[in-house]
Amino acid sequence: MAITVQNFIKLANLYNQMTMVMSAICVQKGGIAIENYVGRFFMADVLEYISEYGRRLLDDKKMTVPADVANVIQKFQSQYEMVKDLTTPTQKPLYEMTLEEFERVMNI
Repeated sequence: MAITVQNFIKLANLYNQMTMVMSAICVQKGGIAIENYVGRFFMADVLEYISEYGRRLLDDKKMTVPADVANVIQKFQSQYEMVKDLTTPTQKPLYEMTLEEFERVMNI
């Protein structure tokens, strides 16, 4: 996937939709706290990916990032800092792996 502002917006929308679904699941399961929901680990991994995607978008000097998108990137990065201890540990971050490395880690 090419790193573009449009793709970042799609990822941000995906994350926001997933948080709404996660909240609904917590309510459906009897009102459990989000901190106790097992899906929070997956959401932390997704947030890590989106945060890194946004960082790379800002670092790309060929790309012009609108101010409102830059603010959203900063919000995702600050949210990630709060949950980074929940992410899946790896030798190498998922977003830096080649396809072969990813397949090996996932036993595909």
